[in-house]
Amino acid sequence: MASDLMSWPPWRSVVVASRTEQIRILVVDDHEIIRREFCALLRAQAGFVVISDVANGEEAIRKAKELQPDVVLLDISLPRLDGFAVARHVRKFVPSAEILFVSQHDTRQMVREAMRAGGRGYVIKLDAAAELVPAVRAVSERKQFISRRLAASA
Repeated sequence: MASDLMSWPPWRSVVVASRTEQIRILVVDDHEIIRREFCALLRAQAGFVVISDVANGEEAIRKAKELQPDVVLLDISLPRLDGFAVARHVRKFVPSAEILFVSQHDTRQMVREAMRAGGRGYVIKLDAAAELVPAVRAVSERKQFISRRLAASA
């Protein structure tokens, strides 16, 4: 009887399996070097899969609809459509995707605008080397993440 209780609940193995699922990431930045660096950093992490990287807002929306990422890593300053517009479209068409803004802009006003557009997190590009991985993990778990530099100035 005791051994039967050890396997309860019956879906226990499913719960354990879900923790090991990979986080599927779409990287959106108009600077190729930055995109490559972000992709390399993310691909080096166990459990992360970069499913695509794109350079403009229209392509980002198209890829998000097509690939259904878990996390969209999104710059604000993009050609064709800015990151805020992209975030609103992604929220509408891929509501399960979490949006992590990664930007050079380091003001609280930009963070507020990013959150209003549907973002779950915000990382300053200068801090991306240290904060990108924990930020992706946090937003994929539906937790908010704000760069320490911005959080400290709040």
